[in-house]
Amino acid sequence: MSKSKSENENAGASFRKSTAREYFESICVAVILALFVRTFVVQAFKIPTGSMENNLLIGDHLLVNKFVFAPTLSRVEEKLLPIDPIRRGDILVFKYPEDPERDFIKRVIGLPGEVVELKDKKVYINGKPLEEPYVHFLFPLDASSPDSGEGSFDLRRTYGPAMVPDGEYFMMGDNRDNSQDSRYWGFLRRDYVKGKALFVYFSFGEEGSGLPLLGNVR
Repeated sequence: MSKSKSENENAGASFRKSTAREYFESICVAVILALFVRTFVVQAFKIPTGSMENNLLIGDHLLVNKFVFAPTLSRVEEKLLPIDPIRRGDILVFKYPEDPERDFIKRVIGLPGEVVELKDKKVYINGKPLEEPYVHFLFPLDASSPDSGEGSFDLRRTYGPAMVPDGEYFMMGDNRDNSQDSRYWGFLRRDYVKGKALFVYFSFGEEGSGLPLLGNVR
């Protein structure tokens, strides 16, 4: 016995409602996952200043791993989850200590318990010179900075010695003559760290290709 017209219409309406609901649920799940990833896993960050040149340039867009330094409650979590300790040389995004609403990006130089010293722009850790192939200087090592007076105490040349407190870190920019870092605002608290820089996925600046469609994409 064939179905009536009204039964067919009801079945069609029910199918459309079911399909619409599936789409709605899929969108909700996607939004929730995106918010979860954005909040706890990765975050996009844009380089605003030249303090990390020549390794990270103004206009570089990078992804920050927020999960790698997440706190753990037990040793089991430390073994099972991809959690890493903060190491010297890591490039971190963090809350600027003097204005936590702003994000900064610098390199880890001094770890908790270490003594950091800067002599003639050379970094020493516990009295030993630190090899830093990533460092960039605007001014020669044998020259004074343009805005520093003769014989003045210039933090770009001399700092410390100072011991890094427990749970804190000494941060410096790679562009040593143009970086507002721990030499000026002190040590970075562990709970201000937001994540570790992963990779640059896009770069936009003045020195681009100049092509009409790509603009200033490096």
